[in-house]
Amino acid sequence: MTKFQFKILDRDKNARLGEIHTGHGVIRTPAFMPVGTAGTVKAVYMDDVKQAGADIILGNTYHLMLRPTAERVAKLGGLHQFSTWNGPILTDSGGFQVMSLSKLSKVTEQGVKFRSHIDGSEHNLTPERAMKIQALLGSDIHMQLDECIKLPASEKEMLRAMALSLRWAQRSLDAFEAIDGRGIFGIVQGGDNSTLRRQSATELSAMPFHGLAIGGLAVGEGQQTMFRVLEETLPFLPDNKPHYLMGVGTPEDIIGAVKRGIDMFDCVMPTRAGRHGVAYTRFGKLNMKNAIHAEDNRPLDETSNCEAANRYSRAYLHHLMKANEPLAGMILSWNNIWFYQDLMQRLRSAIKLGAIEDVVAYTYAQK
Repeated sequence: MTKFQFKILDRDKNARLGEIHTGHGVIRTPAFMPVGTAGTVKAVYMDDVKQAGADIILGNTYHLMLRPTAERVAKLGGLHQFSTWNGPILTDSGGFQVMSLSKLSKVTEQGVKFRSHIDGSEHNLTPERAMKIQALLGSDIHMQLDECIKLPASEKEMLRAMALSLRWAQRSLDAFEAIDGRGIFGIVQGGDNSTLRRQSATELSAMPFHGLAIGGLAVGEGQQTMFRVLEETLPFLPDNKPHYLMGVGTPEDIIGAVKRGIDMFDCVMPTRAGRHGVAYTRFGKLNMKNAIHAEDNRPLDETSNCEAANRYSRAYLHHLMKANEPLAGMILSWNNIWFYQDLMQRLRSAIKLGAIEDVVAYTYAQK
């Protein structure tokens, strides 16, 4: 099998053009990972996700451990075969979902005890269990278990969670089942505190992770704070490893983060927006619920190579939304996944040309 490795092919200031080699293929970076939380990118066929240009998708430990269970997925051939996605998969450790979705019983040194948001059943998630679940799923990139706290928070609370996440990082590494083509990433925590972020980044950088993620952002702190934390954290991460900003975000967030040195992103925004009637286009965001589209025969974007954008009229999409037809969310989510992948390709091309500063987000003015 292929050895897990990261290659930097070109640079433009802090922005990096690269490749991550995994057992299930190459990930071109900067990369946006469509979120396939429960083994599916919501409302989009896997073939359409691939055709849009995605090299990798994200699955989630928390959701898959509850339903259908990691053991069942393993019995059925692993997450790649189960979901029909044959490219690389990154699995989030589940820490964020435990904190945000479940009825949390207790965070201890050992791990977290929680009740399922599905049926109330009690579970224990430890760094070791998180690694085992991800191994059963067969993902190409495992994430350490961490504690992600909400902002704003006190310095004492940020320090406690950051220090605990560092200890869990070592335990995650110790439990990681290393095989060719598989990697494990650590997660930098520390809230919006510069000193804690530097400490977390420095200590994680000394550990043999294959990549480093920046977690605990995109939790309501605002873009300016997010960019400040990135600028204060990235210099302390290894240059020769992938940098992953978790849970981000808008096109403007992604462009700004790439310019600062981020290589990987994930966010539910493209498919969530699609299910709520919002299309991302070169004209900006279009809300297909709005009456202005009711008699508009134009497609979302006649210049797009995506069939979701160039085939269906705005009037038809407006009708589907008003009639609560599931097809509306499918078409718009497909369009939005394509839009995000096109953005990443534009960023990769710009870095190669030395023109990263020329990449700007769309205006979001409706046309």
